[in-house]
Amino acid sequence: MPILVKLYGKLRKNVKDVDLEKGLPVTLNIEKSNVHFVYDIIEKFAISEDELSHIFVNGKYCGIGKDIRNGDRVGLFPKNMALMFAEIPLE
Repeated sequence: MPILVKLYGKLRKNVKDVDLEKGLPVTLNIEKSNVHFVYDIIEKFAISEDELSHIFVNGKYCGIGKDIRNGDRVGLFPKNMALMFAEIPLE
C-alpha cells in the first residue's frame, strides 16, 4: 500500500510535471521503498528542513524522524503557512 503525501503552499513547486491548481495541495502516492522516515520524503522532494513549519503523519503532529509505514498519510506545510496548532486528545 503506498504512502499518501500532501505538499502544501510553496512546497508544491518541488514536484515537477504536476498541475498546480491554485490553493490545492499536491497529492502524491509514493511507494515505501527507500522511505523509512519523514526525512526520506523531504529528501526525495529536495525540501530543506528550514522550509518546513509543520509535519503531520496520520493527522498527528511530528518531526522529521517519525517512522513511516505503508498506508500512512503525510502532510508537509511550509513556514509561510505556519499553523497555530494544538493537538486535542480524543476521549
